[in-house]
Amino acid sequence: MTLKLHCFGESGNSYKAALPLTLAGLDWTPEWVDFFGGEARSPAYRELNSMGEAPVLVTPEFTISQSGVIQQWIIEETGKFGGQDKSQAREVLRWQFWDNHKGSSQFGMTRFIANFLPEKHRNPEVLAFLQGRVKAALAVLEGELETRDWLVGDGPTMADFSACAYLYYPEPFGFTRADWPAIDAWLSRISDIEGWQHPYDLMPGSPADRA
Repeated sequence: MTLKLHCFGESGNSYKAALPLTLAGLDWTPEWVDFFGGEARSPAYRELNSMGEAPVLVTPEFTISQSGVIQQWIIEETGKFGGQDKSQAREVLRWQFWDNHKGSSQFGMTRFIANFLPEKHRNPEVLAFLQGRVKAALAVLEGELETRDWLVGDGPTMADFSACAYLYYPEPFGFTRADWPAIDAWLSRISDIEGWQHPYDLMPGSPADRA
């Protein structure tokens, strides 16, 4: 079955779905969402996803949105990346919730304001506050990865694919890999997985396209 993922390259949340779809060996194709052109706010897109967000996964049977839900469907469909038992599955879920609230929510917003929001709208005090939140989230992640190779168990899970998503992007937002050696090594382990691709290679759309 061929799946369609409505996504765009600049979206770390889209990458959370695109990367495990690829690494799980599922047959999927990307459908570019012109987010910066306002497509996600259009009536047609709202019919696809009333939340007006990406990613959206379209299967022959149903359509689902929210990266965490798509990740859970991949686990259910393939048996991969969900942990080896119920205890690990709960731990994977714990990290996905942490990332959505404390990790990607800070990384994505800060990156957007620092790089994609028109400069006249970039409030330095707001940006400084958010960068402090980014640093706090990175410190949690660094502390965990100083004692283990993967966030849950002895191999990659959706916990890793959720928490890593925004950390491969080149746009500056307060994260420099060299400053976080445990995170740096973990990101290298993930990118060494056969089939891994950078978000700008895996999905259509990048800042260079709009330059």
